[in-house]
Amino acid sequence: MDYRRTYIRDILQTTPPAEVSAYGWVKTRRDSKGIHFVQISDGSCFTDLQVVIEDGVMPEETLKKITIGACARFDGTLVESPAAGQSVELKASGVQIYGEADPSEYPMQKKRASFEFLREHAHFRTRGNTFGAVFRMRDKLSWAIHKFFEERNFLYVHTPIITTSDCEGAGEMFGVTTLDMQNLPTQNGGVDYEKDFFGKPAFLTVSGQLGVEAFTLAFTNCYTFGPTFRAENSNTPRHLAEFWMIEPEMAFCDIEGNMNLAEEMLKYLIRFLLDECEDDLRFFNKWIEPAVIETLEHVAASEFARISYGEAIELLKKSGESFEFPVYWGADLQTEHERFLTEKELKKPVIIIDWPKEIKPFYMRVNDDDKTVRGMDVLVPRIGEIIGGSQREERLNVLTQRIKECDLDEKDYRWYLDLRKFGSAPHSGFGLGLERMMMYVTGMKNIRDVIPFYRVPGSAEF
Repeated sequence: MDYRRTYIRDILQTTPPAEVSAYGWVKTRRDSKGIHFVQISDGSCFTDLQVVIEDGVMPEETLKKITIGACARFDGTLVESPAAGQSVELKASGVQIYGEADPSEYPMQKKRASFEFLREHAHFRTRGNTFGAVFRMRDKLSWAIHKFFEERNFLYVHTPIITTSDCEGAGEMFGVTTLDMQNLPTQNGGVDYEKDFFGKPAFLTVSGQLGVEAFTLAFTNCYTFGPTFRAENSNTPRHLAEFWMIEPEMAFCDIEGNMNLAEEMLKYLIRFLLDECEDDLRFFNKWIEPAVIETLEHVAASEFARISYGEAIELLKKSGESFEFPVYWGADLQTEHERFLTEKELKKPVIIIDWPKEIKPFYMRVNDDDKTVRGMDVLVPRIGEIIGGSQREERLNVLTQRIKECDLDEKDYRWYLDLRKFGSAPHSGFGLGLERMMMYVTGMKNIRDVIPFYRVPGSAEF
Protein backbone atom coordinates (compact mmCIF):
# COMPACT_ATOMS: atom_id res chain seq x y z
CA MET A 1 0.00 0.00 0.00
CA ASP A 2 1.17 3.52 -0.78
CA TYR A 3 0.08 6.99 0.33
CA ARG A 4 -0.02 7.91 -3.37
CA ARG A 5 -3.18 5.88 -3.88
CA THR A 6 -5.88 7.41 -6.08
CA TYR A 7 -8.52 9.37 -4.20
CA ILE A 8 -12.21 8.95 -4.99
CA ARG A 9 -12.18 12.65 -5.94
CA ASP A 10 -9.80 11.79 -8.79
CA ILE A 11 -11.52 8.52 -9.70
CA LEU A 12 -14.75 10.45 -10.31
CA GLN A 13 -12.86 12.65 -12.80
CA THR A 14 -11.39 9.65 -14.67
CA THR A 15 -12.67 8.89 -18.16
CA PRO A 16 -14.15 5.38 -18.35
CA PRO A 17 -13.48 2.63 -19.02
CA ALA A 18 -10.50 2.39 -16.66
CA GLU A 19 -9.15 -0.16 -14.23
CA VAL A 20 -9.07 1.39 -10.74
CA SER A 21 -8.82 0.56 -7.05
CA ALA A 22 -10.99 2.58 -4.68
CA TYR A 23 -10.29 2.76 -0.95
CA GLY A 24 -12.85 3.97 1.55
CA TRP A 25 -15.57 3.39 4.12
CA VAL A 26 -18.99 1.98 3.31
CA LYS A 27 -21.76 4.55 3.79
CA THR A 28 -24.73 2.60 2.44
CA ARG A 29 -25.52 -0.76 0.90
CA ARG A 30 -28.59 -1.70 -1.10
CA ASP A 31 -29.29 -5.20 -2.39
CA SER A 32 -31.39 -5.84 -5.47
CA LYS A 33 -32.09 -9.02 -7.44
CA GLY A 34 -28.70 -10.42 -8.44
CA ILE A 35 -26.81 -7.19 -7.76
CA HIS A 36 -25.49 -5.16 -4.80
CA PHE A 37 -25.02 -1.37 -4.71
CA VAL A 38 -22.44 -0.02 -2.25
CA GLN A 39 -21.67 3.68 -1.64
CA ILE A 40 -18.14 4.37 -0.41
CA SER A 41 -16.35 7.54 0.63
CA ASP A 42 -12.76 8.41 1.49
CA GLY A 43 -13.53 11.99 2.53
CA SER A 44 -11.74 13.53 -0.46
CA CYS A 45 -14.91 15.03 -1.93
CA PHE A 46 -18.61 15.40 -1.24
CA THR A 47 -19.72 12.84 -3.84
CA ASP A 48 -19.59 9.13 -3.00
CA LEU A 49 -18.47 6.45 -5.42
CA GLN A 50 -21.03 3.79 -6.23
CA VAL A 51 -19.64 0.26 -6.38
CA VAL A 52 -21.71 -2.33 -8.23
CA ILE A 53 -21.20 -5.99 -7.26
CA GLU A 54 -22.88 -8.67 -9.31
CA ASP A 55 -23.81 -12.04 -7.80
CA GLY A 56 -21.09 -14.64 -8.14
CA VAL A 57 -18.21 -12.14 -8.28
CA MET A 58 -17.39 -12.54 -4.59
CA PRO A 59 -17.92 -15.33 -2.06
CA GLU A 60 -21.04 -14.98 0.07
CA GLU A 61 -18.93 -14.83 3.24
CA THR A 62 -17.07 -11.83 1.83
CA LEU A 63 -20.29 -10.09 0.80
CA LYS A 64 -21.60 -10.36 4.35
CA LYS A 65 -18.65 -8.31 5.60
CA ILE A 66 -19.46 -5.36 3.33
CA THR A 67 -21.62 -3.50 5.85
CA ILE A 68 -22.13 0.15 6.76
CA GLY A 69 -18.97 1.41 8.45
CA ALA A 70 -16.66 -1.27 7.06
CA CYS A 71 -13.35 -0.21 5.51
CA ALA A 72 -12.40 -1.80 2.19
CA ARG A 73 -10.61 -1.56 -1.13
CA PHE A 74 -12.65 -2.34 -4.21
CA ASP A 75 -10.93 -3.28 -7.47
CA GLY A 76 -12.64 -3.22 -10.82
CA THR A 77 -13.55 -1.28 -13.93
CA LEU A 78 -14.81 2.29 -13.90
CA VAL A 79 -17.74 2.50 -16.31
CA GLU A 80 -20.35 5.05 -17.29
CA SER A 81 -23.32 4.91 -14.95
CA PRO A 82 -26.84 4.44 -16.29
CA ALA A 83 -28.28 5.87 -13.08
CA ALA A 84 -29.28 9.50 -12.71
CA GLY A 85 -27.19 11.74 -10.47
CA GLN A 86 -23.83 10.11 -11.14
CA SER A 87 -21.64 9.93 -14.21
CA VAL A 88 -19.55 6.87 -13.37
CA GLU A 89 -19.62 3.79 -11.16
CA LEU A 90 -17.18 1.03 -10.28
CA LYS A 91 -18.04 -2.44 -11.52
CA ALA A 92 -16.25 -4.52 -8.89
CA SER A 93 -14.15 -7.58 -9.64
CA GLY A 94 -12.61 -7.97 -6.18
CA VAL A 95 -12.50 -6.57 -2.67
CA GLN A 96 -10.19 -6.55 0.33
CA ILE A 97 -11.83 -5.89 3.70
CA TYR A 98 -9.49 -3.98 6.02
CA GLY A 99 -11.87 -3.47 8.91
CA GLU A 100 -15.28 -4.96 9.58
CA ALA A 101 -18.13 -3.10 11.31
CA ASP A 102 -21.01 -4.77 13.11
CA PRO A 103 -24.09 -2.94 11.73
CA SER A 104 -26.06 -3.61 14.91
CA GLU A 105 -23.51 -1.59 16.96
CA TYR A 106 -22.16 0.97 14.50
CA PRO A 107 -23.59 4.39 15.50
CA MET A 108 -23.54 5.98 12.03
CA GLN A 109 -26.60 4.46 10.43
CA LYS A 110 -28.18 5.59 7.15
CA LYS A 111 -30.96 7.47 8.95
CA ARG A 112 -30.37 11.11 9.86
CA ALA A 113 -28.96 11.71 13.34
CA SER A 114 -29.19 14.88 15.43
CA PHE A 115 -26.11 17.06 15.88
CA GLU A 116 -26.37 16.43 19.62
CA PHE A 117 -26.09 12.68 19.01
CA LEU A 118 -23.19 13.16 16.61
CA ARG A 119 -21.27 15.27 19.15
CA GLU A 120 -21.33 12.24 21.43
CA HIS A 121 -19.75 10.24 18.58
CA ALA A 122 -17.35 12.89 17.30
CA HIS A 123 -14.79 10.22 16.42
CA PHE A 124 -17.20 8.92 13.76
CA ARG A 125 -19.21 11.99 12.72
CA THR A 126 -16.69 12.96 10.02
CA ARG A 127 -17.83 9.95 7.97
CA GLY A 128 -21.19 11.59 7.31
CA ASN A 129 -22.13 14.21 4.72
CA THR A 130 -22.40 17.22 7.03
CA PHE A 131 -19.16 16.87 8.90
CA GLY A 132 -17.27 15.64 5.89
CA ALA A 133 -18.22 18.95 4.26
CA VAL A 134 -17.41 20.95 7.41
CA PHE A 135 -13.88 19.66 7.75
CA ARG A 136 -13.05 19.79 4.06
CA MET A 137 -13.99 23.47 4.20
CA ARG A 138 -12.00 23.97 7.41
CA ASP A 139 -8.96 22.52 5.61
CA LYS A 140 -9.48 24.83 2.60
CA LEU A 141 -10.04 27.85 4.83
CA SER A 142 -6.84 27.19 6.77
CA TRP A 143 -4.88 26.83 3.55
CA ALA A 144 -6.41 30.04 2.15
CA ILE A 145 -5.37 31.96 5.30
CA HIS A 146 -1.74 30.97 4.88
CA LYS A 147 -1.93 31.66 1.15
CA PHE A 148 -3.35 35.15 1.74
CA PHE A 149 -0.52 36.17 4.06
CA GLU A 150 2.20 34.46 2.03
CA GLU A 151 1.14 36.45 -1.04
CA ARG A 152 1.55 39.64 1.01
CA ASN A 153 4.99 38.78 2.46
CA PHE A 154 3.85 38.28 6.06
CA LEU A 155 6.14 36.27 8.35
CA TYR A 156 4.43 33.27 10.02
CA VAL A 157 5.25 33.22 13.76
CA HIS A 158 4.60 30.39 16.24
CA THR A 159 3.75 32.21 19.46
CA PRO A 160 3.79 30.44 22.87
CA ILE A 161 0.87 28.41 24.13
CA ILE A 162 2.04 28.85 27.75
CA THR A 163 2.31 32.42 28.99
CA THR A 164 2.46 34.57 32.13
CA SER A 165 0.66 37.54 30.52
CA ASP A 166 -3.09 38.09 30.26
CA CYS A 167 -3.51 39.71 26.85
CA GLU A 168 -7.18 40.60 27.29
CA GLY A 169 -6.99 41.59 30.95
CA ALA A 170 -10.18 39.67 31.79
CA GLY A 171 -8.55 37.06 34.01
CA GLU A 172 -10.34 34.16 32.33
CA MET A 173 -7.23 32.01 31.93
CA PHE A 174 -6.46 28.34 32.45
CA GLY A 175 -3.69 27.79 34.99
CA VAL A 176 -0.79 25.50 34.05
CA THR A 177 1.01 23.79 36.92
CA THR A 178 2.95 20.68 37.92
CA LEU A 179 2.17 21.18 41.62
CA ASP A 180 0.33 18.46 43.51
CA MET A 181 -3.18 19.81 43.99
CA GLN A 182 -3.63 17.60 47.04
CA ASN A 183 -0.47 18.89 48.70
CA LEU A 184 0.21 22.44 47.59
CA PRO A 185 3.36 24.15 48.91
CA THR A 186 2.52 27.38 50.72
CA GLN A 187 4.32 30.57 51.61
CA ASN A 188 2.95 33.52 53.56
CA GLY A 189 -0.55 32.04 53.43
CA GLY A 190 -0.59 31.52 49.66
CA VAL A 191 0.67 29.06 47.08
CA ASP A 192 4.45 28.99 46.79
CA TYR A 193 4.81 29.21 43.01
CA GLU A 194 8.58 29.17 43.30
CA LYS A 195 8.14 25.41 43.71
CA ASP A 196 6.20 25.19 40.46
CA PHE A 197 7.72 24.20 37.11
CA PHE A 198 8.17 27.78 35.86
CA GLY A 199 8.75 29.34 39.27
CA LYS A 200 5.73 31.62 38.83
CA PRO A 201 2.03 31.39 37.89
CA ALA A 202 1.62 30.33 34.26
CA PHE A 203 -1.42 30.01 32.00
CA LEU A 204 -2.64 28.83 28.62
CA THR A 205 -2.62 31.77 26.25
CA VAL A 206 -5.80 33.66 25.40
CA SER A 207 -4.08 35.24 22.39
CA GLY A 208 -0.82 35.21 20.48
CA GLN A 209 -1.05 38.95 19.90
CA LEU A 210 1.53 40.20 22.38
CA GLY A 211 4.14 37.77 21.07
CA VAL A 212 3.50 38.55 17.42
CA GLU A 213 3.79 42.27 18.21
CA ALA A 214 7.38 41.69 19.30
CA PHE A 215 8.16 40.06 15.95
CA THR A 216 6.32 42.78 14.04
CA LEU A 217 8.69 45.37 15.53
CA ALA A 218 11.53 43.55 13.78
CA PHE A 219 9.98 41.97 10.66
CA THR A 220 7.31 44.63 9.88
CA ASN A 221 4.41 42.35 8.88
CA CYS A 222 3.75 39.10 10.78
CA TYR A 223 0.91 36.77 11.71
CA THR A 224 0.26 33.89 14.06
CA PHE A 225 -2.31 31.14 13.59
CA GLY A 226 -2.74 28.73 16.47
CA PRO A 227 -4.82 27.50 19.43
CA THR A 228 -5.98 29.84 22.19
CA PHE A 229 -7.85 29.17 25.43
CA ARG A 230 -10.49 30.99 27.50
CA ALA A 231 -11.69 29.78 30.91
CA GLU A 232 -15.01 31.55 30.35
CA ASN A 233 -17.94 29.70 31.87
CA SER A 234 -20.20 30.26 28.85
CA ASN A 235 -22.15 27.24 27.66
CA THR A 236 -23.57 28.79 24.51
CA PRO A 237 -23.56 27.85 20.81
CA ARG A 238 -20.98 30.62 20.21
CA HIS A 239 -18.34 29.83 22.85
CA LEU A 240 -15.50 27.34 23.15
CA ALA A 241 -12.80 26.92 25.77
CA GLU A 242 -10.23 26.02 23.08
CA PHE A 243 -10.29 27.57 19.64
CA TRP A 244 -7.97 28.74 16.87
CA MET A 245 -7.10 32.35 16.13
CA ILE A 246 -5.59 34.13 13.14
CA GLU A 247 -3.79 37.26 14.32
CA PRO A 248 -1.91 39.49 11.85
CA GLU A 249 0.14 42.48 13.01
CA MET A 250 1.61 45.28 10.88
CA ALA A 251 4.24 47.89 11.71
CA PHE A 252 3.93 51.41 10.25
CA CYS A 253 0.19 50.81 9.93
CA ASP A 254 -2.64 52.86 11.46
CA ILE A 255 -6.29 51.98 12.00
CA GLU A 256 -7.13 52.81 8.38
CA GLY A 257 -4.61 50.30 7.06
CA ASN A 258 -5.84 47.78 9.61
CA MET A 259 -9.41 48.10 8.36
CA ASN A 260 -8.22 47.75 4.77
CA LEU A 261 -6.42 44.48 5.51
CA ALA A 262 -9.36 43.03 7.46
CA GLU A 263 -11.81 43.79 4.64
CA GLU A 264 -9.40 42.50 2.01
CA MET A 265 -8.81 39.27 3.94
CA LEU A 266 -12.48 38.48 4.51
CA LYS A 267 -13.30 38.99 0.84
CA TYR A 268 -10.31 36.90 -0.23
CA LEU A 269 -11.19 33.97 2.05
CA ILE A 270 -14.85 33.98 1.07
CA ARG A 271 -14.06 34.14 -2.64
CA PHE A 272 -11.54 31.31 -2.26
CA LEU A 273 -14.17 29.08 -0.63
CA LEU A 274 -16.84 29.96 -3.17
CA ASP A 275 -14.45 28.91 -5.93
CA GLU A 276 -12.93 25.82 -4.27
CA CYS A 277 -15.80 24.31 -2.24
CA GLU A 278 -18.74 24.48 -4.61
CA ASP A 279 -20.21 21.04 -3.83
CA ASP A 280 -19.87 21.40 -0.07
CA LEU A 281 -21.39 24.91 -0.13
CA ARG A 282 -24.35 23.68 -2.18
CA PHE A 283 -24.97 21.07 0.52
CA PHE A 284 -24.92 23.69 3.28
CA ASN A 285 -27.15 25.97 1.22
CA LYS A 286 -29.72 23.17 0.80
CA TRP A 287 -29.69 21.55 4.23
CA ILE A 288 -28.22 23.97 6.80
CA GLU A 289 -28.62 27.65 5.85
CA PRO A 290 -30.64 28.46 2.70
CA ALA A 291 -29.04 31.90 2.27
CA VAL A 292 -25.42 31.00 2.91
CA ILE A 293 -24.17 31.25 -0.68
CA GLU A 294 -26.15 34.44 -1.35
CA THR A 295 -24.78 36.01 1.85
CA LEU A 296 -21.19 35.08 1.03
CA GLU A 297 -21.49 36.42 -2.51
CA HIS A 298 -22.93 39.66 -1.09
CA VAL A 299 -20.08 40.12 1.40
CA ALA A 300 -17.42 39.31 -1.21
CA ALA A 301 -18.83 41.99 -3.52
CA SER A 302 -19.56 44.68 -0.89
CA GLU A 303 -17.64 47.78 0.03
CA PHE A 304 -17.72 47.65 3.83
CA ALA A 305 -19.34 50.58 5.65
CA ARG A 306 -17.15 52.35 8.23
CA ILE A 307 -18.69 54.24 11.13
CA SER A 308 -17.69 55.28 14.63
CA TYR A 309 -19.04 53.70 17.79
CA GLY A 310 -20.88 56.95 18.52
CA GLU A 311 -22.55 56.89 15.11
CA ALA A 312 -23.56 53.26 15.65
CA ILE A 313 -25.15 54.12 19.02
CA GLU A 314 -27.14 56.95 17.44
CA LEU A 315 -28.37 54.72 14.60
CA LEU A 316 -29.51 52.11 17.11
CA LYS A 317 -31.26 54.69 19.31
CA LYS A 318 -33.14 56.12 16.33
CA SER A 319 -34.07 52.71 14.92
CA GLY A 320 -37.36 52.29 16.75
CA GLU A 321 -36.42 48.66 17.40
CA SER A 322 -37.24 46.98 20.72
CA PHE A 323 -33.86 45.53 21.64
CA GLU A 324 -33.47 43.08 24.48
CA PHE A 325 -30.29 44.84 25.60
CA PRO A 326 -30.49 48.62 26.15
CA VAL A 327 -28.46 50.95 23.93
CA TYR A 328 -26.41 53.72 25.54
CA TRP A 329 -22.95 55.24 25.31
CA GLY A 330 -20.53 52.83 26.97
CA ALA A 331 -22.56 49.69 26.27
CA ASP A 332 -20.84 46.86 24.47
CA LEU A 333 -22.84 46.02 21.34
CA GLN A 334 -24.74 42.74 21.37
CA THR A 335 -25.45 40.42 18.44
CA GLU A 336 -28.95 41.87 18.01
CA HIS A 337 -27.45 45.36 17.61
CA GLU A 338 -24.78 44.16 15.20
CA ARG A 339 -27.29 42.28 13.03
CA PHE A 340 -29.61 45.30 12.88
CA LEU A 341 -26.77 47.48 11.60
CA THR A 342 -25.61 44.99 8.96
CA GLU A 343 -28.96 43.56 7.86
CA LYS A 344 -31.50 46.37 8.24
CA GLU A 345 -29.79 49.74 8.58
CA LEU A 346 -26.71 49.57 6.32
CA LYS A 347 -27.47 46.25 4.57
CA LYS A 348 -23.81 45.26 4.23
CA PRO A 349 -20.72 44.56 6.35
CA VAL A 350 -19.79 47.31 8.79
CA ILE A 351 -16.55 48.26 10.55
CA ILE A 352 -17.08 50.18 13.80
CA ILE A 353 -14.14 52.18 15.19
CA ASP A 354 -13.34 54.50 18.12
CA TRP A 355 -14.75 52.55 21.05
CA PRO A 356 -15.02 53.68 24.70
CA LYS A 357 -11.72 52.78 26.33
CA GLU A 358 -13.44 51.30 29.41
CA ILE A 359 -14.80 48.35 27.43
CA LYS A 360 -11.66 47.59 25.41
CA PRO A 361 -8.28 46.02 26.35
CA PHE A 362 -5.33 48.02 27.65
CA TYR A 363 -3.20 47.77 24.49
CA MET A 364 -5.48 49.78 22.18
CA ARG A 365 -4.25 53.26 21.23
CA VAL A 366 -5.99 56.03 23.15
CA ASN A 367 -7.51 58.78 21.02
CA ASP A 368 -6.92 62.46 21.69
CA ASP A 369 -10.30 62.77 23.45
CA ASP A 370 -8.99 60.38 26.16
CA LYS A 371 -12.43 58.71 26.09
CA THR A 372 -12.10 56.39 23.13
CA VAL A 373 -9.53 54.03 21.65
CA ARG A 374 -8.69 53.09 18.07
CA GLY A 375 -10.35 49.72 18.28
CA MET A 376 -12.34 48.20 15.46
CA ASP A 377 -15.00 45.50 15.19
CA VAL A 378 -15.88 44.06 11.79
CA LEU A 379 -19.54 43.04 11.59
CA VAL A 380 -21.14 40.90 8.89
CA PRO A 381 -24.78 40.01 8.14
CA ARG A 382 -26.21 36.95 9.87
CA ILE A 383 -23.79 36.65 12.82
CA GLY A 384 -22.54 40.13 13.70
CA GLU A 385 -18.95 40.53 14.93
CA ILE A 386 -16.40 38.37 13.11
CA ILE A 387 -13.14 40.33 13.60
CA GLY A 388 -11.85 42.46 16.46
CA GLY A 389 -8.72 44.56 16.28
CA SER A 390 -7.08 47.90 16.89
CA GLN A 391 -4.21 50.24 16.34
CA ARG A 392 -1.88 49.41 19.22
CA GLU A 393 -0.69 51.91 21.82
CA GLU A 394 2.91 52.68 20.86
CA ARG A 395 3.53 55.45 23.44
CA LEU A 396 5.36 54.18 26.52
CA ASN A 397 3.85 56.62 29.02
CA VAL A 398 0.27 56.07 27.83
CA LEU A 399 0.62 52.27 27.73
CA THR A 400 2.09 52.25 31.26
CA GLN A 401 -0.85 54.30 32.49
CA ARG A 402 -3.38 52.00 30.80
CA ILE A 403 -1.82 48.93 32.43
CA LYS A 404 -2.27 50.63 35.82
CA GLU A 405 -5.85 51.64 35.03
CA CYS A 406 -6.69 48.02 34.18
CA ASP A 407 -5.21 46.79 37.50
CA LEU A 408 -2.57 44.69 35.76
CA ASP A 409 0.86 44.01 37.20
CA GLU A 410 3.40 46.14 35.34
CA LYS A 411 6.13 43.59 36.03
CA ASP A 412 4.29 40.99 33.92
CA TYR A 413 4.49 43.33 30.92
CA ARG A 414 8.08 44.52 31.31
CA TRP A 415 9.13 43.08 27.97
CA TYR A 416 6.01 44.48 26.28
CA LEU A 417 6.84 47.94 27.61
CA ASP A 418 10.44 47.51 26.44
CA LEU A 419 9.12 47.36 22.87
CA ARG A 420 7.88 50.94 23.38
CA LYS A 421 11.04 52.02 25.20
CA PHE A 422 13.46 50.96 22.48
CA GLY A 423 12.52 51.69 18.88
CA SER A 424 8.74 51.92 19.13
CA ALA A 425 6.68 52.28 15.98
CA PRO A 426 3.02 52.70 15.09
CA HIS A 427 1.44 49.30 14.49
CA SER A 428 -1.93 47.65 14.16
CA GLY A 429 -3.50 44.21 14.10
CA PHE A 430 -6.63 42.14 14.57
CA GLY A 431 -7.91 38.69 15.43
CA LEU A 432 -10.20 36.37 13.49
CA GLY A 433 -11.52 33.25 15.18
CA LEU A 434 -11.29 30.31 12.80
CA GLU A 435 -14.37 28.62 14.28
CA ARG A 436 -16.43 31.83 14.11
CA MET A 437 -15.45 32.15 10.46
CA MET A 438 -16.34 28.50 9.89
CA MET A 439 -19.82 29.04 11.33
CA TYR A 440 -20.26 31.95 8.96
CA VAL A 441 -19.18 30.24 5.75
CA THR A 442 -21.08 26.99 6.43
CA GLY A 443 -24.19 28.29 8.17
CA MET A 444 -23.68 25.83 11.03
CA LYS A 445 -25.47 27.10 14.13
CA ASN A 446 -23.29 25.66 16.90
CA ILE A 447 -19.58 26.34 17.20
CA ARG A 448 -19.07 22.82 18.61
CA ASP A 449 -19.85 21.48 15.14
CA VAL A 450 -17.02 23.24 13.29
CA ILE A 451 -14.07 22.06 15.41
CA PRO A 452 -12.88 18.43 15.44
CA PHE A 453 -13.21 17.83 19.20
CA TYR A 454 -14.81 20.63 21.19
CA ARG A 455 -13.84 21.82 24.68
CA VAL A 456 -16.57 23.55 26.71
CA PRO A 457 -17.42 23.85 30.42
CA GLY A 458 -17.99 20.35 31.76
CA SER A 459 -16.85 18.56 28.60
CA ALA A 460 -13.39 17.59 27.35
CA GLU A 461 -14.14 14.30 25.64
CA PHE A 462 -11.99 12.48 23.10
